[in-house]
This record gives sequence, C-alpha cells and structure tokens, in this order.
Amino acid sequence: MLRVGVKVIRAGLKTRSFASAAASPAFKVQDNEDFNNRVKNSKVPVIIDFFATWCNPCRMLTPRLESVIEEKQGKILLAKVDIDENTDLALDYQVESVPVLIAMKDGKVLERMVGLQDTDKLRKFVDKYAES
Repeated sequence: MLRVGVKVIRAGLKTRSFASAAASPAFKVQDNEDFNNRVKNSKVPVIIDFFATWCNPCRMLTPRLESVIEEKQGKILLAKVDIDENTDLALDYQVESVPVLIAMKDGKVLERMVGLQDTDKLRKFVDKYAES
C-alpha cells in the first residue's frame, strides 16, 4: 500500500512505515488558483510544461524532461499544464502549439522553448534556472 510520501510495508501482523524518497518535483496543475499558488508563488524556479494528451512529441518529451528535473533534487520544479483542461492558462501564456516549456521565477517568465528537445538541450535549459 502506498500513501502520499509514506511507504507502508506489511510484514506478517506488523506494519512498518518509513518515509519514501522525496516527493516528485513534478506536479499537474489543476486550475488557475492551483497555478497561482504552486507556480507563480513558488519559492524555487519552475519549468512549466504545456502539453496535450494527444500530442506525440509531448509524450516523448515528458520522460526526458522529468529525468532532467529530478537530477536537480528540488532546486527546480516541473508544473505540467494540460492545455485541454486549462485553456485559459494556455491562452494567457500564448501557447499556440505544444509542447511549450516556460521557465518562471518569482511569477515572471524568463524564457520559453517550443517543440520536442533532446536531453542535452533540456539539461542546458533547466541548468540555467535551477537554484544552486
């Protein structure tokens, strides 16, 4: 049984709990309020991944991007924004095609990258904004 941030192992009649690895730095934005709270007001830089479930380049980008973000061990976060569920956010950030990556810090857009990227280019992009 897995619960948020805690892993539970059942051994016979005894139950042992221990903290699992740090929570993933990636999260899916639920709505505008969630975006404001978790992205715009974030204390650490955030890479926003505007994607669509039907987008093949988006599906190819996701594991590459998540891997690079996880390497930074919490120095940068990844916010996933489904453009079909959050059309207002996509319009607000002028997302005309997907995937689009936007680097944001202190509620300000720093840079954007459009299209499928290789891992080296993603790493350079993320490295620029991950807090040291």
